[in-house]
Amino acid sequence: MTETMRWFGPSDPVTLKDIRQAGASEVVTALHEVANGAIWPREAIAARRQEIEASGLGWTVVESLPVHEGIKTRAKDWHELVERYRESLVNLAACGITTVTYNFMPVIDWTRTDLAWELPDGALALRFEIEAAAAYDLHILRRTGAERDYPPALVERAARRFHAMSDEDRDRLERTIIAGLPGSEETFTADRFRDALAQYDDVDADALRANHVAFLEAVCPLADELGIRLVVHPDDPPFPLFGLPRVVSTEDDVATLFARVPNRSNGLCFCAGSFGVRPDNDLPGMIDRLGDRIGFLHLRSVQREGEGTFHEAAHLEGDAGMVRLVAAIHALQQREGRSIPMRPDHGHQMLDDLTKTTLPGYSLLGRMRGLAELRGVERGIAYATAAAERLVTA
Repeated sequence: MTETMRWFGPSDPVTLKDIRQAGASEVVTALHEVANGAIWPREAIAARRQEIEASGLGWTVVESLPVHEGIKTRAKDWHELVERYRESLVNLAACGITTVTYNFMPVIDWTRTDLAWELPDGALALRFEIEAAAAYDLHILRRTGAERDYPPALVERAARRFHAMSDEDRDRLERTIIAGLPGSEETFTADRFRDALAQYDDVDADALRANHVAFLEAVCPLADELGIRLVVHPDDPPFPLFGLPRVVSTEDDVATLFARVPNRSNGLCFCAGSFGVRPDNDLPGMIDRLGDRIGFLHLRSVQREGEGTFHEAAHLEGDAGMVRLVAAIHALQQREGRSIPMRPDHGHQMLDDLTKTTLPGYSLLGRMRGLAELRGVERGIAYATAAAERLVTA
């Protein structure tokens, strides 16, 4: 695997020097300062690339080029927004970018309810708790019809949870959900969040899936010509949230997308954490079956706690089965003769980073630990595989 680490640009507390010392050879990044839906200027892309290369690192993967909500809802300005996206792709290709990550999650990007959940060893992890999310939806947001989206027992527990919370607890929960996590495309106030949700009143899963296909049909032929692979990031968490549909949550979702838009540029960012929240997703099997479409890897593990609740586990722990997963990735790379860009994702806040200002999920030391562990697993698998092959041919 090509070892990368995510970098959020010049304002990131983790510097390019830090990332290089952590052992990565590339960064994945974006022009986060450019407004969602605007064209990425070629000059700005080239300047960012020059900055990265001057530090001794490479940049071939963009994460992410946001898809505007007007594209997801097929708004009146859909054609103009798509044309801007196409122009950004042209500019990225001219600067040597070969992989562009995006997602098709409505309104909110990845979502958690606790950004500092303490683990037994004192490190801090990200956590999503369905009871807290329901308490927010039902009693703070007070979304119309929300009670229909939860089992009665969960509605009751969410009510008890809300009434036991202090005003500070309620404010913290709301900020965590709507203020936007690192890499998110939007931040919201409570009123803006309600307005944004209302845009999807008439957009169900079938309509969102159709809009996704229409977007890809409009951009993939150009991406084919440019030699860019567009890789969709799965939903996080991979189930409907706050009344919003999710359409990239399962292997079947992804396989259907590839069948409807068979262009070679239509690819997948395989996020082990997002897919791994669902026990019905067979992660190593997905690598085998979808492998030729995978252009980027997010390797992290979650610990499922039941009923839609999970937290970020250490990279080699939790429910991902990371050793088997890396073995499947190694086999894929050997079959196809390529090295797939990978980044360790959502590390724990630990050691000295506990006393520093860090971006949730993107402190240095937890990700560096994950990168080192994943590197060791891959090299061990490569050595064992080569040794087994030598025995067979001896």
